[in-house]
Amino acid sequence: MAKRDYYEVLGVSKSASADEIKKSYRKIAMQFHPDKNPGDKAAEEKFKEAAEAYDVLSNTDKKAQYDRFGHAGMGGGAGHGGGFGGMNMEDIFSQFGDVFGDSGFGSFFGGGGQRGGRRQGTRGANLRVKIKMNFEEIAKGAAKKIKVKKHVSCTTCSGSGAKDKNSVQTCGTCKGSGQVRQVQQTFLGQMQTVGTCPTCSGEGTTISAKCVSCKGEGRVYGEETLTLDIPAGVFDGMQLSMQGAGNAGERGGSNGDLLIVIEEEKHPQLKRQELDVIHQLFLSFPDVVMGTSVEVPTIDGKAKIKIPAGTQSGKLFRLKGKGFPAFQSYEKGDQLVEVNVWSPQTLTDEEKALLEKLNQSPNFQPSQDAKEGKHDKSIFDKLKDAFA
Repeated sequence: MAKRDYYEVLGVSKSASADEIKKSYRKIAMQFHPDKNPGDKAAEEKFKEAAEAYDVLSNTDKKAQYDRFGHAGMGGGAGHGGGFGGMNMEDIFSQFGDVFGDSGFGSFFGGGGQRGGRRQGTRGANLRVKIKMNFEEIAKGAAKKIKVKKHVSCTTCSGSGAKDKNSVQTCGTCKGSGQVRQVQQTFLGQMQTVGTCPTCSGEGTTISAKCVSCKGEGRVYGEETLTLDIPAGVFDGMQLSMQGAGNAGERGGSNGDLLIVIEEEKHPQLKRQELDVIHQLFLSFPDVVMGTSVEVPTIDGKAKIKIPAGTQSGKLFRLKGKGFPAFQSYEKGDQLVEVNVWSPQTLTDEEKALLEKLNQSPNFQPSQDAKEGKHDKSIFDKLKDAFA
């Protein structure tokens, strides 16, 4: 099922301010929150959809990418569990709980967006890496193995941050709820507010003895080898998101994401123009006059094309389907071969004499149409002819 436009999901325009986007998301999240709609799968999906839209439109870089490329610019499928893109409920409550704050809405739904009022550690930070891709890899997709230095879960304490199980105790202040309630007297009467427990920072537990390996953080700095399955059709500057492959969170908090920026390597003989590939073919004067067959480079090897006799400089030949595939689409570009006549830089006396003799022949003089510019076509006209 095709994804809906993110602006449509939140009911805002492209010119909406950050406050308007946040306000709209808050309203929709309140309407479809799972705690308000228990067992309602349709409401849960709308809740997730709104969170996904807010995740993009509230981020300046992601919003610019989305405005330019739409959903195709937001990443596609990949490996490492969950793949690129998508959000689960844990991430939504972890990332966007502060949107609701400690208001009545936050209290009703478990304090600041945390389910049941208790949060688990602190979410890890995102990581950003650049991946270089050549033309063939972009056209076919590629598996890239990389080593990433980052925070990883502590194996000694399994990410808890405690020396052992007996070192983890229920918080005495909030009795394990992660929240504290206060009653204040106002001119409207008694008002009850709910806030994060200051003793355990909302975790519901305290640690009496810290893990010696991670010093209580539940994570250590290390290195991880990842295999990135980059789909075909990516382009220079495109950003993919690999969920959960970023820094490990503190004390059992969810992992951050790995943001992968595509860096397109230049090809020595081909040039990319969106989905199409352009090759400049240089031929000698005798070859274009008499015609010839030549091999030209393509993304995945070589192709043979026939050059008819009398081919003019600037002529475009099309190799259908030899371009790039569109990202997550069946559309595919072509390769355009532009003929250029190569003029020799130096001539011997004998060569000069031959050319002067040939130049006297009527066949070597431009036609009247050529003199009047009737054969001059713009690059757009040539492209039109090539695709006709």
